Formats: sequence, C-alpha cells, structure tokens
Amino acid sequence: MAFARPRQAMAVAQAMLAARPGPYAASLARQTLGILYREFGDLDAAIAQLRQAVRLARRAGSADREADVLATLGIALVHRSRATAGLKALDAGVARSDGVTWARVLFRRGGALWILGRHREALDDLERSIAALVAAGDTVWAARAITIRGNVLLALGSVGLAGADFATAQRMFATTDQEHDSVVAIQNQGLVAFRTGDLPAALAKFDEADLRFKELGTPMFDLVADRCAVLLAAGLARDALEHADFALDYLARLRGQATRRAELLLVAARAALIAGDPAVAGERARQAHALFARQGRAWWAAHARLILVQADATRLTPSPALLGRALRLTDQLAAQGSPDLWQAHLLAGRMALALRRTAVAERHLSAAAEARHRGPALSRVGGWLAEALRADAAGRSRRLLHACRKGLALVEEHRLTLGSAELRALATAHAAELATLAQRRHLRSGRPRVLLEWTERWRATALAAPAVRPPDDRDLVAALAALRETDALLSRARARGTTAGTLDRERQRLEREIRARTLRLEGAGPYTGQGLDCGRLLAALGDGRLIELTVIDGVLHALLCGGGQVRRFEIGPVSDALSEIEFARSRLRRLAYVSGAGAHGLDRLGARLEAAVLGPAAATLGDGPVVVVPPGILHGTPWALLPALRRRVFSVAPSARAWLRARAAERPGNDEVVLVRGPGLLNSEEEVRSIAALYETTTVLQDGSATAPDVLAALDGCALAHVVAHGTFRADSPLFSALHLDDGPLTVYDLQRLRRAPYRLILSSCDSAQLAAVGVDEFLGLAAALLPLGTAGIVASVVPVNDADVVPLMTALHAGLRRGHSLARALRDSRGADVTFIAIGAG
Repeated sequence: MAFARPRQAMAVAQAMLAARPGPYAASLARQTLGILYREFGDLDAAIAQLRQAVRLARRAGSADREADVLATLGIALVHRSRATAGLKALDAGVARSDGVTWARVLFRRGGALWILGRHREALDDLERSIAALVAAGDTVWAARAITIRGNVLLALGSVGLAGADFATAQRMFATTDQEHDSVVAIQNQGLVAFRTGDLPAALAKFDEADLRFKELGTPMFDLVADRCAVLLAAGLARDALEHADFALDYLARLRGQATRRAELLLVAARAALIAGDPAVAGERARQAHALFARQGRAWWAAHARLILVQADATRLTPSPALLGRALRLTDQLAAQGSPDLWQAHLLAGRMALALRRTAVAERHLSAAAEARHRGPALSRVGGWLAEALRADAAGRSRRLLHACRKGLALVEEHRLTLGSAELRALATAHAAELATLAQRRHLRSGRPRVLLEWTERWRATALAAPAVRPPDDRDLVAALAALRETDALLSRARARGTTAGTLDRERQRLEREIRARTLRLEGAGPYTGQGLDCGRLLAALGDGRLIELTVIDGVLHALLCGGGQVRRFEIGPVSDALSEIEFARSRLRRLAYVSGAGAHGLDRLGARLEAAVLGPAAATLGDGPVVVVPPGILHGTPWALLPALRRRVFSVAPSARAWLRARAAERPGNDEVVLVRGPGLLNSEEEVRSIAALYETTTVLQDGSATAPDVLAALDGCALAHVVAHGTFRADSPLFSALHLDDGPLTVYDLQRLRRAPYRLILSSCDSAQLAAVGVDEFLGLAAALLPLGTAGIVASVVPVNDADVVPLMTALHAGLRRGHSLARALRDSRGADVTFIAIGAG
C-alpha cells in the first residue's frame, strides 16, 4: 500500500503498531513507515524505523522478512550518502533470501547501483531479477524492475530500448491497483518524449504526472529534475533554475534524500550555466560534486565536473591547466559510456583552439562531431557545431557553411515541433553560434548580398511559419477570463490602498497555468517556406530602401538594399548604440508627462542616436520610403527621432521576409472599422469620437462593452481596428503584455486565439510597439503575435505617450488613411512633432 495509497498505508501501519502486534507484524508496519519516510519525508526517521524493522524480523525468526527489510534499509542508506553501508545491507539481503524474495531484493540492489551510476552492474542484477519475477507471475515487482531497467538504458543512451521497457511496464501496471507506479509510468512516457525531441508531449506528460502525484500526496523530486531538463532544452533556463531551487528548499525542509539533493544541485548548476551565470553554476556544481563523491557515485560526480569545467571555461581565460581538466574529463566520461561525452570533447576542442593546440583541437572536435549522426536533435546540432568549428579552423569555407546549414536545419526542424510562440522564439538560441560562424565567414568574403541572405536565414524565424492557433481549450479560455477578473479586482484593491496578497498570488497562479497550457501546444508540422529572395526584395522596394542591421562580434553593420544592389556599412560598437537608445528612451519617457512638449531640444539627441545606429548609411537612404530591419536588441529604438527618418515615409519590420509577407497580405473582403476604448484614459472619448466622425459606419466598443470576448470577436478579420487603451509591456513575461479593457487585460495569449488579425491595427497606447528580444533575433510581444496572423501593418508607440497630444495625431492619421495612404505615409503626414509612434510592417 505504501506506493498505491500512501496516506492509507501510514494510517494502517500506525494503527497496527498501536495494537501492540507480534514481531513479524510489527516488522511489516515499521518497514512500511520506513518506506513512506524514505520516499516522501524524513530520511533519518526512515532509517530509524527500518533498523527497528530488521531487529523485529530477527526476533520473529524469519530470514525472508529480514532480507526484505534489509533491502529497503539498503536503499535508504544509499539515499543518505552511505553507499558502502547500503550495498552491504543489500548484499546481506540477497544472501539471506531465495525465491521471489531473492528476486525482489536483487531488483532493489540493481536500483541502488543505478542510483550510484554503476549501470552495467545494475543491468546484470535487473536482468536476473526480471527473469525470476516474470516466471513467478509477480506482476507488480516485475513491472518495477522493468521500469528501473528502462531508466538505466536511458542513462546509457539507449532511448528505443528504454521506451520499450517503459511501455511494457505501463501495460503491466494497468492490471494492478498500484496508482503511484502507474503515474511513474506516465512520467517515463514524458522522459521518452523528451529524449526523442517532442518537448510539448514531454511537458504534457510531466504536468499530468505532477497533478496525479499531488493527488496521491507523493512528492517526486526526480520529476522536478526531468521537467527542468525539458525546460532547458526549450530555452527556459531561468524557469528551470527556479524550479530546481524551489525543490531544493522543499527537500531540505522535509530532510529528504541526499541523493535527490545532489541531483537537483546538478540540474540547478546546468540551468545557471545556460542562463549565463557561470559563477552560480560553478558553486552549485561544486556542491553537487562533493555530495556525489561522498555518496560514492562516480558517474554522477563526473557529470558535475563537466558543468564545473564548462563554467570555468566561460569565465576564465583558457589555460593549459584548464585544458588538462577537460582532457581528463573526456577520458572519464568515455569510460562510463556517458551520452554527454560529445560535450566534453567539444569543450576540450574549443580550449585547444584558443591555445593554438591544433592537433589536439582536431582530435576532440572530430570526436564531438560524431554526435551529428545520432541522438536527439539538439545533440546533433552540437555535433554540427563541432564540425563547423573544425572547418573554420582549417579555413574550409564550403565545409563550414555546409555544417552551418545542416545544424540550422536541425534547429528549424526541432522548432517546428513546438506550437508555443514563446518556445519557437527561444528555440533559435540553439543556433546562435552556427549563425554567427556563417555570418563571420561571409563578412570576411566581402559579399554583402550573401551576408544578407544568411542574416535573414535566422532572423524572426518564429514569425515566418504560420502561427499555431491554440485549440478550443475551454480550460484555457476560463483561465484567461479568471485572470482578467483577478487583475481587475487587484487593481481596485490597490486603488483603495488595501493589501491584496491573496489576489496577487491567485494572479500568479493563473499566469503559471496559462503559460503551462500553451507550452504544451504542439507545432503544425513541416513548413516549406523559402529563404530570402534578394531579387524579389530589390524589385519590391522600387525606389525605396531597406536597411537591415546586424551585429557580428559586437560590431553593428548595416546592409542597405535598393537600386538593384546590396551594400554594407560598418557602423561601430553595438554597445554605443545601446547606450544611445537607452538615453533617448529615458528622455522621451520624461517628455510623455509634459503636454505639448513636442520634440523641442531633441534634434541633437536624434543626431547622436542616428550616428550610433545608422552611421554612414544614413546619408545614402535616397528620397524614397525606407524599411528598417533592426536586430532584436535594437527594436526599442525611437526611430522617428532620427533626422534621416523623421520627415520620411518609413516603417519597421522584424525581417525583410516579414516585410515582404506583410506587403503581400490579403485584404479582407470588408471595410469594417472597429474602434475600442478602454477605461481610465484622459481624452480617449474625444479621440474615438473624432475618428468615428471620419467614417460612414464603425463598430464602437466602450463604456462597459469593451470586454475581451466582444473585442476579440470584432477584431477578428476586420479591415481596420483602432484601440485606445492603457498598455503594459511585461519584460519578465512578454506574452502577458496587455491592452487594458473594461473587464481586465487583453493579453498576447488572448490575441493568439484570433483566426485572423485585423488587416490594419492602430494601438493608441503606451509601449505597444515594445518587443522582447529572445533567441537569435526573435521577438515576443503584441506586434509579434499579430504579424503571423495576417496583419499587414501596425501603428504603435515605442515609449509612453501623452494622452492629450495623441488625439490630433490619431485624427490626422485616420484622415490620411481615408485618402488612401499607407499607414507609414499617413503617420509621416500626421506626425508633427511626435516621435513616439512607428509603423510596423507594410500596411
């Protein structure tokens, strides 16, 4: 009962002991309590109960009973970092037992050896145990042994065999009442999905298992480690680190298994390393290594050393001593048959390159490159990176670019299995170095047209494939509605000056639920979209220009397209550009609260900003319209502040391909104009009234009718929408960026449910053009959600806006649209002194 119904098992065991039974029954009760404390509570209390159970079994004169308890005690001692004593107890249990009990004890010794990383020995015990248990018809224990064998096979990299074992165990558990083991089988399905590259399926299985474990009251810390591994593969390193730290704290409060603590520390170290915090990664890895060493877990200790050396390589200058550590690590991981061996070879190869140890670098990069032929997609990407580094070191351009193409194609294949916009964008981070290697090679070649094609190959790719619309998930819709209601209640409570801790916690819980549901969304499958066709782009530009900015090794370059050619300009350090952008944004934020401030005194600021972000390219833009394509880190630039753009028709696009798609967006078969006014904005009523007067018919939602369901229904597929509402940009979670309506926030998650976005959209709200840069030049935010859904153009602000100054600007903008102008032309003509709004896309 301990695993099937743990709460009931605890009550029955305590009741048995209260009745003062004989030594045999008392031994059973104490062993049950020991199992429960070992798995779900205090490890020291578990060992105390199990030692009493051994003594009681001896008093009962039952060698079989004693052997069974010794096996349980042995596992507990291993978890307590007392591996020698634990294996001694297990060996004694094997020696004292026979028949089915012998097979069960042997299975547990195999489990202990798996925990210790002694995989070959574990397999030997498990094979013998499984044969005996199956022959005896012991379904539950045979299924448990098969499950552990699957975990051992996974550790050795045999994913197919492990999956077959997990499937067999699940079928066997389905014939029993072992609820806990049945949920473990679901968790293992998630493991297999993860190792085969299906991250949404893995997250769905882990969420299901987590819910059922909580219902059983059986916290599973290995599930936390498994989920963290998936989050890391998905690019959510900070989330993984938070999960691991929370579990470590909870485990400490439970005084739980030291083995689990060591494993969670290793997970946290890996998460910190990927999150760009090598100091924290090194500290967690050192703690994990010390625990693994005390526990006698050589396999695990070697993997902790891998993180340690990777962290040191990130923050320290390469040295012969550091290279020596990496070389020793490759030997250790090779001896243990680790599937992570390629990482150690890649690490050693990089260091050897930095130290000009060419022969050593070639040997290890060649070994790492073998990973490109097998294993999960992201491991194969690492193999192609090693191959690209080999080719780069040898000066073999063609081989380098072939490796980059192959690696990027694998990341694209992986990305298209994901339905979540967030995961699609983050997944591109796995290709960052491959993309940079190719760009660097083309920069040296002096061929700007080819450099543009490679830059476009990995820019805003998450917006390239058709958007995946969330299914009609009633629970997701209900959670979004509950979030709006909770947010509205929270706002009212804060307006009254009252504390609202409960509401704030509920809002956070709802946000976690919404995000978790969308992360499980599966991709729509292969997408046959093509790369950039430079000829088509140049033809589409006509007498206009497109300037694509790219950062290579910290230097900002401009690729100017137009007049039948592509030219490159070196602008300068991107750090200078970032400093000027932040300074300009800070100044504009202050001006937003001064009515009628206009652009007085901003000319000099604009000139400085232009020199930093466009450099010499600013003087070569010609007289026609301009499209600016910035990298992700420059997307918050107030482009209208630049002298070369302020009086010009210009728009901003996430990529040249995105601009071409927006330009080709199909106009809807209606002329419907939708006006939406949210609460709490000064002059918003005047703004809506002035705009409505320009059109014969409009749909106006305001004064209580501007609710999320009604607004979404009106926006879906309309020709033109204008939203006047408070806007918030969430840098911490961009998909919760929102427009605030009468019933609460309309988030990006809500907008993703549109079948088709408005053909043209004007967002008269603060920070509505703000986008978060993630991955490799990917974007998350309001505009990024709408462009893949068919929007041709958006007008939005890059900083807070002054409510009073916006009314005449927006009225003039709509007057220009009525005259048949594009959004960019109408905005130019109506801009006046305003520099906060930009046109996005091509509408």
